[in-house]
Amino acid sequence: MQLPNIQLNRTTLFIGGAILGFIIIGLLLYLSISSGGFFSGNQKAQPVTLQFWGVFDTPEMYEGAIRGFKSLRPDVTIVYKQLNYDNYQRELINAFATGTGPDIFLMHHTWLPKYKNLIQPMPLPATEEEKPIMTTQEFKSQLVDVTASDLIEDDRIYGMPLYVDTLGLYYNRDIFNGEGISAPPKTYEDFNALVGQLTKLDFNGNIERAGASIGTAQNINRSTDILMMLMLQSGVKMNADNSTRANFNDSDAQDAAQTALQYYTDFANPKKQVYTWNPQQQYSIDAFINGNTTMMFNYSHHIKTIRDKSARFNFSVAPVPQISNAQFGVTYANYWAPTVAKNSKSGKTAWEFLAYLGSPSGAASYINFSGRPSARKDFIEQQRSDPDLGPFAVQALSARSWRQLDNVAIEKIFAEMIEDINFDRSNYEDALTKAQNEINLISRQGGL
Repeated sequence: MQLPNIQLNRTTLFIGGAILGFIIIGLLLYLSISSGGFFSGNQKAQPVTLQFWGVFDTPEMYEGAIRGFKSLRPDVTIVYKQLNYDNYQRELINAFATGTGPDIFLMHHTWLPKYKNLIQPMPLPATEEEKPIMTTQEFKSQLVDVTASDLIEDDRIYGMPLYVDTLGLYYNRDIFNGEGISAPPKTYEDFNALVGQLTKLDFNGNIERAGASIGTAQNINRSTDILMMLMLQSGVKMNADNSTRANFNDSDAQDAAQTALQYYTDFANPKKQVYTWNPQQQYSIDAFINGNTTMMFNYSHHIKTIRDKSARFNFSVAPVPQISNAQFGVTYANYWAPTVAKNSKSGKTAWEFLAYLGSPSGAASYINFSGRPSARKDFIEQQRSDPDLGPFAVQALSARSWRQLDNVAIEKIFAEMIEDINFDRSNYEDALTKAQNEINLISRQGGL
């Protein structure tokens, strides 16, 4: 009489267990649907495609980092598109206006004041338990100082720099050797002396060989950056209270700004002892390659430009000269940094990719392929001994910049200021006043 009871208990247990199993499965399915997935590591995450727009950078520069991130996040696909610089900003603005813009785009380091309303900063943790993608303290400890000044605002990260280029001093080794010059100049006093020694004039005072390409605007590559660097080296505070309002001609900076402008333009003044350049000279990069100028200021990416045009040209690069007895060295920064568009529907994922791109693994892949000086402090020691990148890598630590609402317009304003002096259209004070007023008019008109 006991066997049927045993069979009944087993059946009851089976049925009860089955019911309990269905309840558990239903609960898990509900949780999965309501929370968007319950597996760790995004195993059940929906596929995400991130559109990444850039300029100057080729797709090959990002291939290694994209593969590395893909190995961690198989659900994410990143498509990089290189656009033409001349149309880049126009295409970005038009795409954002129609809601078809990229998730990630490269911005010039001066663009934050102009494009801030089109950028979503790196997201903060949603809860106290959630780990941040990257803190501002981590950003500042890992990356060179100028990037924090350019890309952090209100304690939020707006861009992830991969490299920082700076102005360096290119010099022709064959001419140096022929003139018995053993080393490039370290101070501007040394630079002045070498310019005088290296400049060759004919009997009519025409320049046969320039000591350096400096002094004019239109026929010198990055002429306005050189002048801005001289102003920063002179201690000029370019902006008021970290705003986009220029104050380089205000009373406390006026003397230093005028000195910098005069110093720059004196090299194109035939009445000055340092006269070495004029508007009739060949474009500075071509003049340097052809041996018509001995020194030029420029960025590291023109190493490739020079070698592509003249593989056997014997030149070197040194840090830019500094003002004698200056407490700290200063040079001028120029770089592009990826950021995340405000209208991206996958903003958090995009920032996770940028954080990986800026990490040692992602940055190493980019730097090794691009051949650019790294923005990461821990890579600088590795690049210090590189004969090409060494000066630029070390200078990134002392690079400076200033807030600009429209860098293209400001370049034109500075170029016109230089020409106002070169062609005797203005004196130093009035030229600086005019430039400052025009920049502040742009600032008052606002961004996009």
